[in-house]
Amino acid sequence: MNILFVTANRIGDAVLSTGVLRHLIARYPAARITVACGPAAAPIFEPAPNVVRVIALPKQSWSRHWFGLWRRVVTTTWDVLVDLRGSGLAWLLPARQRYVLRPARVAVHRVRHNAELLGLSEPPAPTLWTTAEHEARAAALIPNGAVVLGVGPTANWGGKQWPVERFAELVERLTAADGILPDARVAVFGTDGERAMATPLLAGLADARKIDLLGSVDLLDAYACLKRCAFYVGNDSALMHMAAASGTPTLGLFGPSREELYAPWGPNATAVRGAQGFDEIVGAPDYDHRQQVSRMAGLSVEQVLAAAAALWRGRGQAP
Repeated sequence: MNILFVTANRIGDAVLSTGVLRHLIARYPAARITVACGPAAAPIFEPAPNVVRVIALPKQSWSRHWFGLWRRVVTTTWDVLVDLRGSGLAWLLPARQRYVLRPARVAVHRVRHNAELLGLSEPPAPTLWTTAEHEARAAALIPNGAVVLGVGPTANWGGKQWPVERFAELVERLTAADGILPDARVAVFGTDGERAMATPLLAGLADARKIDLLGSVDLLDAYACLKRCAFYVGNDSALMHMAAASGTPTLGLFGPSREELYAPWGPNATAVRGAQGFDEIVGAPDYDHRQQVSRMAGLSVEQVLAAAAALWRGRGQAP
């Protein structure tokens, strides 16, 4: 049996799609699955059970990447074809069962929207798969028994980045004697190219407490490290979705993005924003999506602390 699973270009959206893939793996345990996705997201699918091929789709002008994919998969008759990109490609391939995502008519979380395509009333939670090598590398970075606060202080756009000085204060208070994780070590996640964003936070951490993971681990190593954290707090990003998928209590910080669509998913995950809603932020006279100015100033340290404490108290409980 052959399944073609076409999913997102961006890592965060690809993570949110993994619940549907997990459902397909469980429903068709003997299937051979081909995944097509963006190049940045491709590594997260390689260890998945039953996945025999991952096709990376770098974007090309005039949508030529779709023609390239068509040429690579058209000779197979697909028993199940799931296209979460809603592309025209799905209608140009031979398939016995075809599921093509269409835009949601009402605002609905991406995980739920993906699941509804297959008629699933209970959306399967996102998950990632690792190898023994990923787990071993994570254990060397975050040993068994270590109490670690994971932090994602960066973002792919400055507008979604909470001021790093507030992250520094937040970390100090979360790990204080009266915080939720007294004396915890702090793992800082992000890419090497985001190091400048995180420098004020890193500079304030003693070497004995600091686990600097910026640019030093790949996606699945990072995921294995996130599973070893006691708590994660970070901006709306792919790392936030990976942390939630790991089962670690995850608090996502939101401003100029919609938590009703992209909040971290799971019983141990929640989102927090300041007093301003999304529409107020992006509707402000000085708003310009081309600028890298943070639009998160309305979210205070006190609000994040309160949300973190509430999540910590309720972790592991059914929503």
